[in-house]
Amino acid sequence: MTRVGLIQTKSYVNNKEGIQNVSKLLKNLGNAETEIVCLPEQWLPNNEIEDYDQEFLEFKKIAKNYSMTIIPGAFYEKNGNKISINSPVIDPEGEIIGKQEKIHPYDYEKETVSAGTEAKIFKTSCKFGIMICYDTVFPGVAQMLVNKGAEILFSPSRIVKEGIEPWEMYVQVRSLENRIPIIAPNVENTKFGGNSMIIELTKEGKIVKTKITKLEEELEMSADIILSNYKKIRRQRLEDRNKFQ
Repeated sequence: MTRVGLIQTKSYVNNKEGIQNVSKLLKNLGNAETEIVCLPEQWLPNNEIEDYDQEFLEFKKIAKNYSMTIIPGAFYEKNGNKISINSPVIDPEGEIIGKQEKIHPYDYEKETVSAGTEAKIFKTSCKFGIMICYDTVFPGVAQMLVNKGAEILFSPSRIVKEGIEPWEMYVQVRSLENRIPIIAPNVENTKFGGNSMIIELTKEGKIVKTKITKLEEELEMSADIILSNYKKIRRQRLEDRNKFQ
């Protein structure tokens, strides 16, 4: 069993205020023995992060104190002439062990952001992958992560209010077609629509259905995922896939 969590954020005056507020929620999740936590995409007022280690120093301390993996969200990062949007992963020792780049920059992002070229697997308390917001729209990302051994998918997102309905459908479908739980945090404010979700699956006879838990306002939430419940139904789904052209 793996206890996973997410945090739904709101608007903040500056990055310092945002990190202070969220740190309190992270500690709540830590006290509840949550093992992996994910935050939304671009939830800070300034989402161009020059130094992840410095910006998220408090998160790194919390991760180490509670032996918790923290995915702080997804942000712009400049490396030489390259600009990417990526999600850093802080492990239970408080160290950044890697980053997942956004593979599908959205709309205006394509003007400046380089697309990621690899769907990565991270391993702390379980094997997991990260789909950043628009990546969820494309079935191949989730499928590649599952093929590489992901047991849970995290999807840091920033979805406007008008896009909540299709977003919810995309997340549920990715979960159903790959037989995998998905944790999808979103921002909630005057522009972005919240409704952060933990998607679990239940089996009734031969039918697999989604169990959806949502959040309202700035809040944290966790759920216990029994990974063994998913292995059999995921193996069956993979075996049912036929090659075609």
